[in-house]
Amino acid sequence: MQHAVGAPLPPPHGPGHGPAGGPHHAPHPGSAAPPPPPIPPAPSAPPQHLSQGWAVPGPDQQPPPPSREVTGHFRLPPGGLVPLPAQPVEPGTGTATLAVLLIGPAGAGKTTVANLWAARRRAPTAHVSLDDVREWVRSGFADPQTGWNDQSEAQYRLARRTCGFAARNFLANGISCILDDAVFPDRPVIGLGGWKRHVGPGLLPVVLLPGLEIVLERNAARTGNRRLSDEEVARIHGRMAGWYGSGLPIIDNSTYDVETTARVLDEVLARALASPPSW
Repeated sequence: MQHAVGAPLPPPHGPGHGPAGGPHHAPHPGSAAPPPPPIPPAPSAPPQHLSQGWAVPGPDQQPPPPSREVTGHFRLPPGGLVPLPAQPVEPGTGTATLAVLLIGPAGAGKTTVANLWAARRRAPTAHVSLDDVREWVRSGFADPQTGWNDQSEAQYRLARRTCGFAARNFLANGISCILDDAVFPDRPVIGLGGWKRHVGPGLLPVVLLPGLEIVLERNAARTGNRRLSDEEVARIHGRMAGWYGSGLPIIDNSTYDVETTARVLDEVLARALASPPSW
């Protein structure tokens, strides 16, 4: 009798047991006793390779721990060492891999323009918005509109470091990155200095600064905590005027639609690649 794989072995022969474990019957006189069935060998250790040829770790083998130096398939460069990309040989920024910081007051259209510029490029490009990253905090979110304090300041700094890490990660994987933030010229250590530390000296800053009436009109169309009071918008816009004379490229998009602004941004960045601004 055959037994299914994994089924209990038949009981051994002995007094009072037949071949299948039933009552024992003596053999007929003069006939030879049938030989006992062979005892199956004890199960051996599980095979170390599957039939498809895939290796199976032994009981004393452990998979190597993942390296902490690798994100995805690419090793990240040291922080703050993103070099300036080579100048493209075609109009605009072409397929150059570059990091851009789009600066401007609330209502300047930074997020909308950055989204379109990133989407229209021929090279893989990501857009990282500081406000979007800052609002990843749900419980415990420190809304600056309810009063600026140490907690809201800390969340802004944390969001900037997170954006900087994301930008370096994209660049290490051959993907350009554009970030947008309302950086003030009168706070160089936190503003441009902070972004330079987070991303690197190859970061290309561009200021988007339409007229005050345009900014007020766009801000009025906002909802939620992105909408500011007219007084706050005017105060921020006045501080942003300090970028004039800074040496950074400035785009006044008061009369431009989004597509035109994105095209002008690409032209300005191409000139910045040819002659990087000093900042």
